[in-house]
Amino acid sequence: MLLADDLEQLLNVLPAFINAPLEKHPRREYLIEVVLDIGRRPEARFSDGTEYLSYRTIVWQDIDSILKKLGKFSGDNRAGIERTLHRISSLKNRKGSVIGLTCRIGRAVFGTVSIVRDLLEQKKSILLLGRPGVGKTTAIREIARVLSDGMKKRVIIIDTSNEIAGDGDLPHPSIGKARRMQVSNQQNQHEVMIEAVENHMPEIIIIDEIGTELEAAAARTIAERGVQLVGTVHGNSLENLIKNPTISDLIGGIQYVTLGDEEAKRRGSSKSILERKAPPTFEIAIEIHDPKMWVIHESIEHSVDLLLQGQSLPIQKRSLLKTIPNFVDCKIVYNQKDNGSVTENFVKRAGIDKKQKNNYLLDRFTSNEKTKTKKLLKTNSAIKTQLKQEFTFVYIYGINNQDLKTLIKTLRLPIIITKEIQYADAILALANLVKSNRKLKQISHSKKITIHTIQNNSLVKIAKALRLLAKKKSIIPTAQDTDTARLSKLISREFLTPLEEARLAIEEVVIPNNITIDLLPRNSELRKQQHELISHYRLKSFSVGKGKKRRIRIFSN
Repeated sequence: MLLADDLEQLLNVLPAFINAPLEKHPRREYLIEVVLDIGRRPEARFSDGTEYLSYRTIVWQDIDSILKKLGKFSGDNRAGIERTLHRISSLKNRKGSVIGLTCRIGRAVFGTVSIVRDLLEQKKSILLLGRPGVGKTTAIREIARVLSDGMKKRVIIIDTSNEIAGDGDLPHPSIGKARRMQVSNQQNQHEVMIEAVENHMPEIIIIDEIGTELEAAAARTIAERGVQLVGTVHGNSLENLIKNPTISDLIGGIQYVTLGDEEAKRRGSSKSILERKAPPTFEIAIEIHDPKMWVIHESIEHSVDLLLQGQSLPIQKRSLLKTIPNFVDCKIVYNQKDNGSVTENFVKRAGIDKKQKNNYLLDRFTSNEKTKTKKLLKTNSAIKTQLKQEFTFVYIYGINNQDLKTLIKTLRLPIIITKEIQYADAILALANLVKSNRKLKQISHSKKITIHTIQNNSLVKIAKALRLLAKKKSIIPTAQDTDTARLSKLISREFLTPLEEARLAIEEVVIPNNITIDLLPRNSELRKQQHELISHYRLKSFSVGKGKKRRIRIFSN
């Protein structure tokens, strides 16, 4: 990884009492910003902390001497130093006088983009997300060079504040052969974006800091004209973009949808849900939480849909290996907030074939991971066959989806909930809904899928039904064995664990009905565990009975 920062040119603009400490500073390569406020000591901000550069405070004369060496400030209160990537932003008082400066160090970093080289070769639009100062602009500057020099593409950069290609008429050499269009007024950025497409025939357009509805609309227009986009926005994750109404159109936009009664029952959800409004403008998202670690969403469309449904989200975490050049360490995780949920860690060469990567992962997945990744593996028949052998695929109708998933996770049952009825081994539905649904009966008859029914959405009954369905080898229902009475008879043979029994008794009987209940007889060790669980619900319990019939009695408040 090579760095080019032109730091000397920035230091020449600063007063001597600020310049001198930085020239020989041992951590100058980690310098991010120099902050100068009138009446305060000059402060240097590094990637790992801050420190003061002098005991002397900044005065008006210091600010004036710096301003005389700089070019004019644009409408967004930013200025630069010609042929460098540094950016100086001003703080002004009510009268319009400058009372503070933030001097951000601009660096050209060569080599980091190899971490996503395979994504650039896919010719898909890429969106980079991250908080201010994390390195988004540095990343797209290197992307511009790789696309224009390495891949011989026609690249146009929309440079609003001259931050990507530097100040002055001549662009900084770090962008390679890419061309740069400057924006005279930030409010006109969307117009310059459209002009670039109409006048200069680009294959790729690079935009920094998309932040308004007009810019988001212009980006969609460009994408629909067949031009590849690379852009950046502020936000820590894809979820932040979903919640940002101004630019949520970049990922397809969000809308409330009211489902019909039949569809809401089939999904097991409420009637009003959030859904993606349209196809996303960008196809790939890269979250930059740290300059050394990038989070990849290879399909924004798929990721947004899963987030809106509240489901587990499979993503990649990539970083360059220090020990082996041009190799990328990649981790597959299911929730970026949960760093402990790593599914698999593997090493790949930058640009490795996607199919090879999937096959490597599939060979090493555990049973729980296969459950979560079923949607991603639809095209792999070998995995489907293996999943069919180890898991029961259940299609649900009219049963609360969240309760079902919670019970499967709690009881650790080998069951996968499928939305495609043709993949199901069994159908679990409410009895009163099956009677009036001829279509469901016809499908089950034609596909030879048994329908199992329960009387209501009671957690106890759902749990017993799930434990029954999980035992495919010991219980094989026939077509005539689908009535409610027969199912109830089979379910009655199933037993919950002591803690499951206590929890379900509390949540389904004691608390809702405010009555006292006795649990099944247990030994002293199991009763002790049940007492501890009951105490978490702030309920009273005592052991009653003698000998083998000694059991716990739970009292309502």
